[in-house]
Amino acid sequence: MSSEFFSPTAYNGTKEFNQNDINTANATGFGAAADDYAERGIDLNEQLIMNKPATYFFRMNSEAMLDVGIYAGDVLIVDRSITIATEKIIVAAINGTLMVRRYKQTQNNSWLEPANKRFADIILDKNVPLKVWGVVTCVIHIIDAALIAFNNPKK
Repeated sequence: MSSEFFSPTAYNGTKEFNQNDINTANATGFGAAADDYAERGIDLNEQLIMNKPATYFFRMNSEAMLDVGIYAGDVLIVDRSITIATEKIIVAAINGTLMVRRYKQTQNNSWLEPANKRFADIILDKNVPLKVWGVVTCVIHIIDAALIAFNNPKK
C-alpha cells in the first residue's frame, strides 16, 4: 500500500526532543547545573510500535505459547499492518475464538502451531474459517508481584 492513503497521527514521538526543550523551574533565568546532563527518556511507543493506527494490545489468556516465553497474563503488542508469513506468531480468529499461534506454511499446507506440547496443531483448510488479526511484534512480561497484582485487581 502507498503511504499516501494513511493519515498522520497526532502523536509524533520524542525523536526531535533535545535538552533545550526542558523547562526548568528556576525563576532567576539561570539553569540548574544538572541541566547539561539531562537525557531524554525512553518512549515505549517510539521503541515498540511501528504503525500506531494499526497496533493493538492483547492480554494472553492461554498457555499455548509457553515454550517461546509467552505466558498467560502477558501483554502482546499486535500490528495489523504486517503481512503474515511462515514462522510469524500471529493472533488469529478461528470460529470466533482468538488464539495466538505460530503460522506455518509449506507448498501444500498451512497450519497454526502452538509452542506447548499440550496443544495440537490446527490444520488450515477450507473447513477452518481463519481470520488473521495481526502479527505479534512484542511481548510485555511483568515479573514484579506488586505490578501483577496492580494489573489484576481482585473483584
